[in-house]
Amino acid sequence: MRPDDWHLTEDVDEFLARAGDFLRSRPALHTTPLTTTEKLRTLGTEAYRADAPVFGSLERAGEVRAIFYRRTQHGPLSLTPVTPADADALAARLAGLGLVLPVVSAAHDTATAFAEAWQRHTGATPTLGTRIRLYRLGTLTAPEPVPAGRGRRVGEQDREQLFRWHREFAADVGEDVTIDANTWADTRFGDKHYTFWETPDGTPVSMAGMTSLVGGMVRVDPVYTPAHLRGRGYAVAATRSRLRGRGYAGAVTVEVSRAALAAGAKEVALYADPANSTSNALYRRIGYVPLTEWAVYDFAR
Repeated sequence: MRPDDWHLTEDVDEFLARAGDFLRSRPALHTTPLTTTEKLRTLGTEAYRADAPVFGSLERAGEVRAIFYRRTQHGPLSLTPVTPADADALAARLAGLGLVLPVVSAAHDTATAFAEAWQRHTGATPTLGTRIRLYRLGTLTAPEPVPAGRGRRVGEQDREQLFRWHREFAADVGEDVTIDANTWADTRFGDKHYTFWETPDGTPVSMAGMTSLVGGMVRVDPVYTPAHLRGRGYAVAATRSRLRGRGYAGAVTVEVSRAALAAGAKEVALYADPANSTSNALYRRIGYVPLTEWAVYDFAR
């Protein structure tokens, strides 16, 4: 494959004019590029404090077959699924431009193919880091029994609770981020819409966020329940496993999933850690179906 099959630009509007239909053709699979490019389109490079974003589209016979983007000059490369030959062509093109990449993030086979190609072209050594599973919603099914309480949209009066829970969530998943009133808008959490599940006495016990509707898609992110309110995991009973939790995370996830559908979403997506059997079982129970396995490779000279 020819490296020049990849069309590169730093203009998000030009990129979306070329590749927008492609991204919208599979909105659940393209959930992150859709939300990222929409934020850059509406807020400009200040949305991510981006110094030099780069976008690329793989085009043949007048059709876009894949895309990549990098929000900042030294940020990670995100790539939609491609063949190993196309991954090699992209690696050759970017290496020829003298780009230095710290990370590639893509569906597992694509990430692996690009990491190997990048090593061939630059000598950078790839190390497999984060693994993540992407789900799309099939038929939404409320878990039984539904815990006592109700879902409630988060309001201005909940900001301190929201900040505290996001600090706890970030610590749980290993994200190095400062979350307070001054930094909130600049984090990846600041532009989402949140719902609390609260007990009958009005005590919040779990939260879930969701993105705005873009390309017919909404992504549920994050879902968090404080550690002392979580379920007890799994117990094997006879020939099957069952979830023995309080049900708060399931209830609030169903609540925001319904809100996404009511807002007009044709696809609802979410990410989960494949190593967390409890959350993966929960998402499957309420109707989420695995779409692909994601991988992140780090590069070191």
